[in-house]
Amino acid sequence: MYIPIILGTARVGRQSEKVANLVLSQVKLKNIDSEIIDVRDYRINTTDNTGKSPQAQKLAEKITKSDAIIIVSPEYNHGYPGELKMMLDLLYEEYFGKKVAFFGVSAGGLGGARVVEQLRLVSIELHMIPIRDALYFSNVESIFDDQGQLQDQSYLPKISFLLEKLTVIN
Repeated sequence: MYIPIILGTARVGRQSEKVANLVLSQVKLKNIDSEIIDVRDYRINTTDNTGKSPQAQKLAEKITKSDAIIIVSPEYNHGYPGELKMMLDLLYEEYFGKKVAFFGVSAGGLGGARVVEQLRLVSIELHMIPIRDALYFSNVESIFDDQGQLQDQSYLPKISFLLEKLTVIN
């Protein structure tokens, strides 16, 4: 089984990277093949929905072979980062029928709840299957230390729960 993790922000100093690395470590503990797909590696100058750019081809290979997808994204001004939207829009058919789990991240108390709401709508339009539950990392800077180590162990069973929901075959 292969479940990539899309890291949805390219911002310098991004706290979401800590969450993505934590999720990656937990996915690998379940003996699931995974990697982080970083939006920094898929930047494009203008919207390209032709599917023919090098970035689209590279992403298509990963998404096509995936069994499900995880998206870790911060909430920026009640929405999700533009580079994540541009990356997601590189493809269409490759997403069809893929389960997707969302991990919201924010410096505030809602943990990215609004970004998850918006990403659910986009994922449905892309014919993905969002799982009902999501995980929200509120006040993210207090959850991890300066080296990116998790300080609040209560997140581990929650991640495990989401991975179970994501990997159950219906």
